[in-house]
Amino acid sequence: MSQDFSFTLHATDGAARTGEISMPRGKIRTPAFMPVGTAATVKAMYPDQVRMLGADVVLGNTYHLMLRPGAERIAELGGLHKFMNWPHPILTDSGGFQVMSLAKLRRLDENGVTFQSHIDGSRHVLTPERSMQIQGLLGSDIQMQFDECVKLPCSEQEAERAMRLSLRWAERSRKAFGGEQGRAVFGIVQGGAVPALRKESAKALADMDFHGLAIGGLAVGEPQEVMLAMIEEVMPYLPIHKPHYLMGVGTPDDLLQSIARGVDMFDCVMPTRAGRHGQAYTRWGRINLRNAKHADDPRPLDETSSCPAARDYSRAYLHHLVKSEEILAMMLLTWVNLSYYQDLMAGARSAIAEGRYGAYCDTVKAEWNSSVSE
Repeated sequence: MSQDFSFTLHATDGAARTGEISMPRGKIRTPAFMPVGTAATVKAMYPDQVRMLGADVVLGNTYHLMLRPGAERIAELGGLHKFMNWPHPILTDSGGFQVMSLAKLRRLDENGVTFQSHIDGSRHVLTPERSMQIQGLLGSDIQMQFDECVKLPCSEQEAERAMRLSLRWAERSRKAFGGEQGRAVFGIVQGGAVPALRKESAKALADMDFHGLAIGGLAVGEPQEVMLAMIEEVMPYLPIHKPHYLMGVGTPDDLLQSIARGVDMFDCVMPTRAGRHGQAYTRWGRINLRNAKHADDPRPLDETSSCPAARDYSRAYLHHLVKSEEILAMMLLTWVNLSYYQDLMAGARSAIAEGRYGAYCDTVKAEWNSSVSE
């Protein structure tokens, strides 16, 4: 393992943890929410805005970047950090999920996946080795193993097949990563909604000595209670001294409940996607600015917010922008949502450090329920 990656636990409150990942490009305070910058941009946001909101790390995606503009091109231009003007840590997804969900005419075998681009139909092969090579060309700080993610619900046989294939790919990904100084590689726990498979996957990955472990294949169609149950099944088998990353999750409530079960890191398109579709996440819950009731409302979304977009613009104006399909609506509401998610994480870190995480969650949820936000 590289000597320039470390994870330090600062405090615990029950299963909830707060700590810090240290890497050459900076520190990542945990619990952490990583804004999704799929194609080398957090949609509708400037990089310095994302940083000022409190984000220590953003996520990029191997599948999208290999197709456009190309990993080799980004490398020639100085790497992903320089390319997108983000000098702080970047985590890259392996591309496995997008291959399974977006690619045309894909064919999967032991070697990897052959697929056609959803952009232009061009043919590509993605293997564990090629995924790690692309992530290396991008220069990402935390790289993810190549895995197969199945949609839920699925049969136990299908979950087992994908889990075992992902374990074999994990070994190849770990080997292909090597020991690059200053970078890290995480394994991904799979197993569908089958507790025994999840446990087996977690145990095997822990033995491979990854820098951190992720829980994948959740938030793919299953109810929240299934997701939380799988986290509870897996957590005892994840090394305490390494970061725990729940991939692709989720709503504010998903985050709070998962933190209470020991998760340290999250990513999700939800706050940015919602912002582009007229939805705002606030202290009072989710607010749909498309609703006509906001047309004459002079109040801001949250007069106490540290975010100017939530504090300084009226609901009436935001409603007008959304209905008029103005670009500014997407920019302001994305700003609101990412600010809320980062504030939620900052509050969680403080609460865990002070031993009051349960009370913090109760207060947050009481505010969500204090009015009809929609």
